[in-house]
Amino acid sequence: MRWMKAMAMGAALVAAGATAQTATLTPADYRADAGEIADLIKANYAYLDDLPGGVVPTSPALVAERDAVHDRDSLLRYAEDMITTLADHHALTGSSFKDDWAIVPSYADLWIVRRDGDYVVDAVKPGTPAALAGIVAGDRLVAVDGVAIDAAVAAFWARLGLRAIGERAPFAARVLAAGRRDRPRRLSFARAGVVTLASLYAGQHERPPISVVPEAKGAVTVVFNNALGDDGTIAAFDAAMARIAPRARVTIDLTDTPSGGTTSIARAVMGWFVTRPMAYQVHNLPSEERETGIARQWIEQVLPRAGKYHPGPVSVRVGRWTGSLGEGMAIGFAALGKPVCGTAMAGLKGAVYDFDLTHSRLRVKFPAERLYTVAGRAREKVVPGTCPPLSHWERGKPRSSAG
Repeated sequence: MRWMKAMAMGAALVAAGATAQTATLTPADYRADAGEIADLIKANYAYLDDLPGGVVPTSPALVAERDAVHDRDSLLRYAEDMITTLADHHALTGSSFKDDWAIVPSYADLWIVRRDGDYVVDAVKPGTPAALAGIVAGDRLVAVDGVAIDAAVAAFWARLGLRAIGERAPFAARVLAAGRRDRPRRLSFARAGVVTLASLYAGQHERPPISVVPEAKGAVTVVFNNALGDDGTIAAFDAAMARIAPRARVTIDLTDTPSGGTTSIARAVMGWFVTRPMAYQVHNLPSEERETGIARQWIEQVLPRAGKYHPGPVSVRVGRWTGSLGEGMAIGFAALGKPVCGTAMAGLKGAVYDFDLTHSRLRVKFPAERLYTVAGRAREKVVPGTCPPLSHWERGKPRSSAG
């Protein structure tokens, strides 16, 4: 994945610059930066009302950690912990440690949900260590590294002085199942027993931004290989579409797009399927209303692209590893009247903004915009319908769509 490598290289350069820039910072400077984080979240986090009590989480343990910050490493650890308190897979820090928890869903192969008091596998990413080990949807996760899952989830939050309530419980279970970045995971399942799974940070392979798969009767599936943030994706998609017969049925496969990307790529892709400007999603900025008392909301459109139009039928396929911009494309295609089908998506919240702390320039990232379908449904709550058989698409009567 070229864009991930580019991100890693960029992060290394930023880190090098930050090291030179922060060489003269004092412990008081780092503590001041630590004190900014809760205020940034309070002012800008778009989903405050999803948090227990509608306030930024705190505890004596977190306060003690904040007050003990004295250098960049201790600041980063505290920033990671504060971001974790949001129980939001779309919130993270711009820097990391090699032994951090894996980012979910980008480096997770199991999607865990809380169901009837158990932690259940809702989906397994194809071709990953979990899939190769025979783990399947419906399996029940019972322990992580020999610790019963309920105890492991409770301990995950107890370290921060918080309780495993509400969304925190399945959030922690997904993180624990994804494991640490620098080591294998040992997970226990009620049916499959104990399995040791490699981290998804090991063995990443280079892939093209998209793959084009011929189907029956001249149909084509265009698979996005987690490349919605890759600068080469637009050119690759344009080249692929230029080779597809004008009336061919096209399936846009977004089932491996967990890492997000840029809206320019989404608009470029969807622009192939419109002949006039069309709305594709609604943005809402809560921070402006908090500051001024005046709500701000706007509609983003897809515009036609000169010389680039596909008149044939198009449908979209999504799943648990359709995240962020992939989810935005799903609701966008639905707004354009195109069938969208599959399973529940990642449910990542909103649009992420970057916030740099004053002295260290350490970056925290979290959703500052809420995103909605053009019909007003929160993007993270959209669940598409089951994919109908090929013959159903060919009759031009989609069974269901996201929206």
